[in-house]
Amino acid sequence: MKEITPQDVQSRLENGEKLNLIDVREVDEVQAGHIPGITHIPLGLLEFRTNELDKNIPYIMVCRSGGRSGKATEFLQSQGFDATNMSGGMIAWEGEVE
Repeated sequence: MKEITPQDVQSRLENGEKLNLIDVREVDEVQAGHIPGITHIPLGLLEFRTNELDKNIPYIMVCRSGGRSGKATEFLQSQGFDATNMSGGMIAWEGEVE
């Protein structure tokens, strides 16, 4: 499984790169604070919403600690998507939160 550190994600965002971040946490977790510009798809709904995603676009999966986003990454990769897990999740995130 491909992984990226929260620091790498933050640095790429700060350099103006447009990243496709998918936060797979539950609604209340995302409302409590998330990376600006994320797409929110709770892990339990991911398999039903893959039609909203593009197999030609790389996605970075985000959750609280990296476990659920790891499952989401493995699932998307098995469906032919280019997905990468943000290791450490929001616990390790030091960048901007909204």
